[in-house]
Amino acid sequence: MRNPIEIILDKFKKEAYTYFDQNIHKLSKTKAGEFDESGGAMQNNDADAFRHAYASGSVTQWASAYVAEKLGQIVEWKGNNPKNQKNMDLWNNSIGRKYGKQTKTKKALADTLKKALENGELITTPNDSRKYDGETSFQVDAEKPIIVLHEKETGRNELFLDLLKGEIMDREKFVYSINNGEYPGYKVSMIDNIATPMSKPDGRADNNLG
Repeated sequence: MRNPIEIILDKFKKEAYTYFDQNIHKLSKTKAGEFDESGGAMQNNDADAFRHAYASGSVTQWASAYVAEKLGQIVEWKGNNPKNQKNMDLWNNSIGRKYGKQTKTKKALADTLKKALENGELITTPNDSRKYDGETSFQVDAEKPIIVLHEKETGRNELFLDLLKGEIMDREKFVYSINNGEYPGYKVSMIDNIATPMSKPDGRADNNLG
């Protein structure tokens, strides 16, 4: 069974390639019409740069810049790319997050990233001398590995991501898992007669549920 994170990012990757192929320049395709990533055709170039930025921006629009940053760190942490390639990917992810916060639609995001590519804002080769100066390590509190993906207008958290397992859970599933002893760093409180996941106090603010 595929990791839900991989499914989400794969969807955004296909959207990025489709836009790139139609609006920037044609990409290599198989006889079946699928985008052909074999032989490194989509790596360490403009298509790679656009894809990373678009995926990160899309996650920012869908969830938040924080979630997008964490997902990007997971991908780089699990991969075995050289340091300069990771730098390129993290840089482009950060550009995607920036414009993901400034745009409301996928079309607007893609159009903005096309301009960013044309203006040289994206890194299109690992040999670029610019260095990403944000967080590069992937660190997760094993006791509190959960971040919030979505909350209702009322502020109640409804969709959660386990950064270690890559599992996405709705509130009911998370509540069940807490009560089943799977997440000792969290507790369940009744708020307005609704079972609601809460972080157990530990004197830290960086690992609380948003």
